[in-house]
Amino acid sequence: MIQEVNAQQKINAPVKDVNGVIDNTLDSLNIALTSRPQSGSSRKGDNPVLFLVGNSTMRTGTLGNGNNGQWGWGFFAHEYFDEDKITVENHALGGTSSRTFYNKLWPDVLKGIRKGDWVIIELGHNDNGPYDSGRARASIPGIGKEYLDVTIKETGVKERVYTYGEYMRRFISEVKKKGAHPILMSLTPRNAWEDKDSTIITRVNKTFGLWAKQVAKAAKIPFIDLNDISARKFEKFGKKKVQYMFYIDRIHTSAFGARVNAESAAEGIRNTKGLKLANFLKPVQVDSVTGKSRKKGCPILFTVGDSTVKNQDKDENGQWGWGSVISELFNTSKITVENHAMAGRSARTYLDEGRWDKVYNALQPGDFVLIQFGHNDVGDINIGKARGELTGSGDESKVFKMSNTGRYQVIYTFGWYLRKFIMDVQEKGATPIVLSHTPRNIFDSGKIERNSGSLGKWTKDAAESTGAYYIDLNKISADRLQKIADEDGLKKLGEYFCKDHTHTSIKGAHLNAQGIAEGLKDVNCPLKEYLK
Repeated sequence: MIQEVNAQQKINAPVKDVNGVIDNTLDSLNIALTSRPQSGSSRKGDNPVLFLVGNSTMRTGTLGNGNNGQWGWGFFAHEYFDEDKITVENHALGGTSSRTFYNKLWPDVLKGIRKGDWVIIELGHNDNGPYDSGRARASIPGIGKEYLDVTIKETGVKERVYTYGEYMRRFISEVKKKGAHPILMSLTPRNAWEDKDSTIITRVNKTFGLWAKQVAKAAKIPFIDLNDISARKFEKFGKKKVQYMFYIDRIHTSAFGARVNAESAAEGIRNTKGLKLANFLKPVQVDSVTGKSRKKGCPILFTVGDSTVKNQDKDENGQWGWGSVISELFNTSKITVENHAMAGRSARTYLDEGRWDKVYNALQPGDFVLIQFGHNDVGDINIGKARGELTGSGDESKVFKMSNTGRYQVIYTFGWYLRKFIMDVQEKGATPIVLSHTPRNIFDSGKIERNSGSLGKWTKDAAESTGAYYIDLNKISADRLQKIADEDGLKKLGEYFCKDHTHTSIKGAHLNAQGIAEGLKDVNCPLKEYLK
């Protein structure tokens, strides 16, 4: 029995599998081998290649394409490098441990490595469970020289099992023999906290993180504590937002979490003294536009949304959004206004295109954000304009394959995206104010159409569930427009719209802006103190 061998050789029991996550990638190893890149195939001329070696937190599933809604950070890593100088190959595979990757996949990866290349190794999530049965992927805990000869119960295959540290030393040694440069990274953080009331993410600095660091130090190679870099970001996000970083379970990241880890890896490379791999990173992009209006000691009011918030906003006879005229209602010696809305965007596409990130990065404590979406949020999800979301305000989600890119994407509800915006603003110490979308010039039986049973309700739900301010702009403006129609007729009402029934003229933009000012007073939002 393996327990007897353990006792005779004083081999520690394997790390306990506490994750409860089933990853069957290696059960389809033949498919995995054909879906992963041929080692070195991305090389451009004599340029080096950065090889990524890891598990599902680096490359999820067999195909690694997000078709299960989970993404590994290796998928996004190339975005941080100048690919005219270096290419990035993601050779990670879900379900692998240091032991199984070394035995089954590493020989093929090693074939493509040349002098001057780089290899990042991040393994350990799966180095648990039994030594000799089931997945049979556990390594011996620690960095010692002990080993264990086992016979896999299901197959009868004999194998010598080494410590986690020994597998790391073998990776390092074989990379160096090729004249390449190895780098060890600690594991990505899990959505696991010290206890139910804690604001501290559980680290791996007593097990795999510590062991990788010790091995790297002894081998005189770089060690990057990816676990700590990302965990510190998660702790700033807070527990609710961190839930967005994972999908299905608490180990495997969503696209949001994978991007955070990829960014953390790049930061770790850039900040490691003397690490020449940093020379291949793209320069850090600095947004010098968003937040540019900030005056010392004064907050900024950011507006985000679609064309009803920002349109052409140039020709007095053309289409205007309320975001371009609302500054006239504020004391701009005490607060500045920046309109960052974009025509044609839904909440989802505003986020997908990185527009929200620019606002988020510019936010400072005391700022305000007016958020209004809805006009473009109902419609095709993965075909056509592909900007719709799931209906409602719940936590539902579904994976779609986008027809325009061929890539998979998790789509959430309209309310989910609003909650994300709200929590991002709150995280920065700023004040979010969400608005139901502006009414259209559409009437039914003499009454202007309202959105109180759909998008307006979902917007209100998002605000109430997060403690944000909610202004029912749709009702406020619709009431005003209804009064105009009743007193002066529909022809007069047409002066508030331009070219169609959705987009406002400058007169309509002023009406909506005034409605927001009214709403700020009604809900007793502190932004009202900056009104003229």
